[in-house]
Amino acid sequence: MAPKWTTWSAMTLAREGRPLRVRDVAARLPFVSEQLVSKRLAKMHADGLVTRDGERHGAPYRLSMLGESLSPVHRALSDWSQSHLSLGRMAEAERVEDALRRLYLRHSTAVIQVLGSAGPMRFVQISEEAGLDNALNGQRLLRLQADGLVTRTGPRHGDPYVLTDAGQALGAVYARVELWSEPVARRRKSSIPTRVAAATRTHTSVPLAADGARTAAALRRSAAAPTALFSHAPQPPPRVPAAVVAQSAPGRNR
Repeated sequence: MAPKWTTWSAMTLAREGRPLRVRDVAARLPFVSEQLVSKRLAKMHADGLVTRDGERHGAPYRLSMLGESLSPVHRALSDWSQSHLSLGRMAEAERVEDALRRLYLRHSTAVIQVLGSAGPMRFVQISEEAGLDNALNGQRLLRLQADGLVTRTGPRHGDPYVLTDAGQALGAVYARVELWSEPVARRRKSSIPTRVAAATRTHTSVPLAADGARTAAALRRSAAAPTALFSHAPQPPPRVPAAVVAQSAPGRNR
């Protein structure tokens, strides 16, 4: 979901409700080059978000069932952004992409999760609980602070970190993403050979990679200590008014 212009492309296809060629999508996104639109649609096709009407060169694209099911996730991201970020008026697609930019970096969710489960926490505690080395943890905390999701409880060195109101409110967003991703996870799980799955369960021949171990540890902590950040059911967020979308345009830096 996160690469730039993915949301714009998906929303364009959803709005049109019919197959579109690359040049047709690009014509509706005049602030993006046709070459970049082609690259983005190809990546979305590889990720299963769009399908093509035929294999010939220039065949049009349409949203797949997985791509169509992104709509509730986009609404949740847009609603969270409107409620907790002061960005002014902008198109819904741009708002969604801005929200994804704040969340997509690897291990950002792990840091948010441990703070949501046991915050406030000091730097070293976060590193230990999230399974990160101090350098990477420092980078993530700096980025999360700059994005308004994490803050420190005081000005002194060593003061604990805590989630901001915006960070605490991410529960509904994560719940929507998890709900959307469940079919993908089931398909991937079903494609794993039984022999490999059994080896993983017995921990004898297929050790988890470092990232996999960190993710598994984070999930175990979440299951052991559910909080409002990761356990409540999502509520359908309101749609962004059409008038706002119509009057908005992507910023110049987009």
